[in-house]
Amino acid sequence: MNKTIRRTAVFTLLLVLALLVRATWVQTYQARALADDDHNRRKTIAQYAQPLGDIIVAGSPVTGSARTEGSDLAYKRVYKDGDLYAAVTGYSSQAYGSTQLEGIYSHVLDGTDTGLAGPLDTLTGKRSAPGDVVTTIDPDVQEAAYKALGDDKGAAVAIDPKSGQILGMVSTPSYDPSGISGTTDGDTWKKLLADPDKPLTNRALRQPLAPGSTFKLVVAAAALEDGLYASVDVPTKSPSPYTLPGTSTPLPNESASAPCENASLRVALRYSCNNVFGKAAADLGQDKVRAMAEKFGFNDEKLDVPVRAWESVYPTGMDKAQTALSGIGQFEVTATPLQMAMVSAALANGGELAAPHMVSKVTDSDGRTLEDFADGDTERIVSASTARQLRSAMVTVVEEGTGTNARIAGAEVGGKTGTAENGVGNSNTPYAWFTSYAKDSSGREVAVAVVVEDSGAAASEVSGNGLAAPVARAMMEAALRR
Repeated sequence: MNKTIRRTAVFTLLLVLALLVRATWVQTYQARALADDDHNRRKTIAQYAQPLGDIIVAGSPVTGSARTEGSDLAYKRVYKDGDLYAAVTGYSSQAYGSTQLEGIYSHVLDGTDTGLAGPLDTLTGKRSAPGDVVTTIDPDVQEAAYKALGDDKGAAVAIDPKSGQILGMVSTPSYDPSGISGTTDGDTWKKLLADPDKPLTNRALRQPLAPGSTFKLVVAAAALEDGLYASVDVPTKSPSPYTLPGTSTPLPNESASAPCENASLRVALRYSCNNVFGKAAADLGQDKVRAMAEKFGFNDEKLDVPVRAWESVYPTGMDKAQTALSGIGQFEVTATPLQMAMVSAALANGGELAAPHMVSKVTDSDGRTLEDFADGDTERIVSASTARQLRSAMVTVVEEGTGTNARIAGAEVGGKTGTAENGVGNSNTPYAWFTSYAKDSSGREVAVAVVVEDSGAAASEVSGNGLAAPVARAMMEAALRR
């Protein structure tokens, strides 16, 4: 064999070997990645080849599947009361993917989760029957929140303080996920994306805003735990007006006639005295306030319920004036409604925070539990004494202070209002907040947080008591009827 032929043969053999190695690599190591690739049409065809499993609320599915016509995707997702439950379910779209519970549990719902496969399915490679996701949502609480928010732009969350179960989660304006579940819904999708009110955003979990005076509960907790003040009823050292440290700028109170000078924490919560909590935050220092905020859940980048919540932030690197502003929930402090509901839930539960969650279990097609989420996995946030005192002060807010619209006959209701500045110099409509808890004689209880971003009211008419407290009351009433 001459040299040229020999070199050609060796080169050809190397090419064949390279092809064999590549084929082996693709079939052995890349097969799963290629099968799971979102651009793989076969994956989408397989996903929608059979009806999907369901998301369950109070024993009944709020999702379904409908047969399609003229498409290689045999079924598409449909929703019962889609607008009502969109903040819980998210969407499952043949064209735009999936979000929320639909996204997190997509493999369970389409039958590809390995936990669903029986021995025969494993041997044959046959797709398993899809499983279901059972939520903790109470339909009465959910509907109460949705109706009470109405046309307002905002969000609300209700939590069972003892178990951590999320009983309601609403974001408005909402949308019907059925309208974007197919492959020919481009106009609807573009309209949703272009809407300035961002209906696809889950405001309850993923839009942190300045919490305003609701954050005063966190500062009060820090002051009591640190020993800055011995109880909620001892006078504080809080001049009125209070000048922000290092500046000549006074920190005004909402009502000039309110008895805020040297007011106790109870009185300061009742009248929402900025001077008391601004000075308390400055006296404690940002590190102590931040430590308390983080106990409640602020600055947690991995708060999963199981949908990932956006981080609520208590900032760093502030001077004393900025720290004082942070004490009234302004400067760069931000919180989601979930976060502020967690604050009230911990106080209602004797100072212990039960991990919030909105899924109770995941099951296979026969109802057997694949994954169970335990209730009542708690962490102590503040002492039982601090929690008891703050609950008492919150009751004063509702009975005699700025939160009277949250009263419920025959129930113990405590709360805190908030009106947070929005925009430079408060140039935009303020946010109206309310966070609260309620207990009745039978032992039922609930913690709630509500934010109304925009109700169409003039800025001068915006208040936590006027806009957010009635929503909270509706949710609490529904929860206590359970």
